[in-house]
Amino acid sequence: MKLCFIGTGYVGLVSGVCFADIGNHVICVDKNLDKINRLNIGDIPIYEPGLSEMVKKNVDVGRLSFSNDLIKSANKSDIIFIAVGTPTSNDGASADLSQVFNVAKTLKKNIKKSKIIVTKSTVPLGTNDQIDKILNGKKKNKLFKVVSNPEFLREGDAIKDFKYPDRVVIGSDDKIVIRTLNALYRPIINKGAIFFASTRRAAELIKYASNAFLATKISFINEIADLCEKANVHVEDVAIGMGLDKRVGSRFLRAGPAYGGSCFPKDTKALIHTSKKFKSQLSIVNSVIKFNNNRNLHIEKNICRILKNKIKNKNVCFLGVTFKANTDDIRDSAALYLISKLSKKGANVKYYEPTGKKDFFDKNEKVKYFSDLYDAIKNNDLIIIHTEWDEFKSLDFTRIKKNNKKVKIYDLRNLYDSKFFQKSNIFYYSIGRPLYA
Repeated sequence: MKLCFIGTGYVGLVSGVCFADIGNHVICVDKNLDKINRLNIGDIPIYEPGLSEMVKKNVDVGRLSFSNDLIKSANKSDIIFIAVGTPTSNDGASADLSQVFNVAKTLKKNIKKSKIIVTKSTVPLGTNDQIDKILNGKKKNKLFKVVSNPEFLREGDAIKDFKYPDRVVIGSDDKIVIRTLNALYRPIINKGAIFFASTRRAAELIKYASNAFLATKISFINEIADLCEKANVHVEDVAIGMGLDKRVGSRFLRAGPAYGGSCFPKDTKALIHTSKKFKSQLSIVNSVIKFNNNRNLHIEKNICRILKNKIKNKNVCFLGVTFKANTDDIRDSAALYLISKLSKKGANVKYYEPTGKKDFFDKNEKVKYFSDLYDAIKNNDLIIIHTEWDEFKSLDFTRIKKNNKKVKIYDLRNLYDSKFFQKSNIFYYSIGRPLYA
């Protein structure tokens, strides 16, 4: 099929490239000409394992192209995917849908043939009804068929998640459209994915409800981890014991810092904002947001305790600053909060990040980036393992001890067994275990 993806951010680019890889002809469109020029020379603007190779492969065989001409690209396509950003609005709660509605208005003005319009962007309950109204007005014979098709891609595992998803959700009442999208996703369905058709509104809510539930699991195990630290219990034992119950499952039961990234923070807030419109209280989700906001404060207090509340002029090194491994995304990463707080208290903060230097810290004179892991680790009062990158799972502690007289490590990802450090001259602290292990 001929597909057009409007928006080459994370969702649009990964989805468009993967659709090309399973045999479709895809045009990825973006109004940012610099980004399109970069993509045309194989310079991928996001870090996602395997994506660069997949782009080259499909460009070379002629199934994938990039353009900033939305109208021409949309007219040449059978199905148009809206995959523009829906960040949190200036009010700090609702989703900013301006890009989505601007695309709909442009399509209405310039496309005169019948098209299937698929919303891939994460949008609140009722948004597709508004898109339908923009595109079709009150016409009974609709030129545009508007469909909700939420994405469930994890950064760092997006290609795998696209090709081997648990489910494909399609929100539409049009049987012909459902059959068309079933055919589009057939190579993926044949590998075991469940094809689930619902109403548009249900599809919109499935996305938000799913993310809110996963965020709840993270906050739940983090809250249990706080209890474990005080009760001399190891949180891994609790998580494993819970996860063995198939009704609970082990995924997202890993204690650590506050959740971050492009989805959970904004989607939970947007869900709460939507619930207020319908005069419905989501007390559990509200509690999750509140707990997650306090999570960083809890870890900050632990850092201060480890350093005996003497922060000024201390050298603190962060290993990783992205919100999770295998991505270059620092949106709502706990590191942003922690580094800001520690530097304001007078600490000298270093950081090493496998995906490179982050502009966010450039204006902070107390924060310095190191391109070499062991250069960053030298001469520190505290080393904080913030992100679970593989290279942090096998650190050379003999080398670390040589470069640090009294080294302290705060492992926010529980990458190591605390027993390993009992006979060493390293003070090791972790999450959800007795704090001073």
